[in-house]
Amino acid sequence: MSTSASDWVQRDHPAPGVTRLTLNRPDSFNALSADMMAALQAALDTASQDSSCRVVVLAANGRAFCAGHDLREMSAQPDLRFYQQLFAQCSRMMLAVQALPQPVIAQVQGIATAAGCQLVAMCDLAVAADTACFAVSGIHYGLFCATPSVGLSRNLGRKQAMEMLLTGDFIDAHAAVEKGLINHAVPDDKLTDTVLGLCQKIVEKPATAVRMGKALFYQQLELGIAAAYQLAGQTMACNMMDADAQEGFQAFVEKRTPSWKHKA
Repeated sequence: MSTSASDWVQRDHPAPGVTRLTLNRPDSFNALSADMMAALQAALDTASQDSSCRVVVLAANGRAFCAGHDLREMSAQPDLRFYQQLFAQCSRMMLAVQALPQPVIAQVQGIATAAGCQLVAMCDLAVAADTACFAVSGIHYGLFCATPSVGLSRNLGRKQAMEMLLTGDFIDAHAAVEKGLINHAVPDDKLTDTVLGLCQKIVEKPATAVRMGKALFYQQLELGIAAAYQLAGQTMACNMMDADAQEGFQAFVEKRTPSWKHKA
């Protein structure tokens, strides 16, 4: 049964502090049409403002995680302005994943191709079923996956990224781990539990440190090394002024378990 645009991204809370956003356009392999991207953008924006949300899981229904852009939509409108707007919309959405205060974990089953592979790359962490596979396959259709290359090149080594981009070949989940695209490849029936276990480890940590740490991590990557150290040092100094950091150090000195004050 086909779904309406309002149902294309489902939201639930599988555990305390965890928000799961599930791509739900399985009949189209969860392709990123303009409407699908708008739905995901709205869901991300909502999660970013939810103080009870500590981790976001990005999952999908059906045989594919995400097959990339909706090629039928793209081929039906051969207009430069349309393409510019479409790829700008996609870039905003991808950047929103990285800008989200909470860590985002991709839970991948089936295929993740082109912009779908890009979406995995832009998540902070990724766990895949060992039957999943990944590709940036636009080159097969005369289109170099330029925007996916941004996320891909920031996760993989340059030559590994270029091989995927120039050949369009699929890699399996274990190769994706080796190349740095994902963190873990697990049996299909262990996928959800593994992701939720990872979520629990993050939820148990102080919220302020996690949020400050994620923001710093991506900011410093775009700086020269001296500026990166300056920003990192300032971030650590500010983090040390937080009540939970003071509690953590005091607990270490007193050889006891910390009692976090700011869990949300």
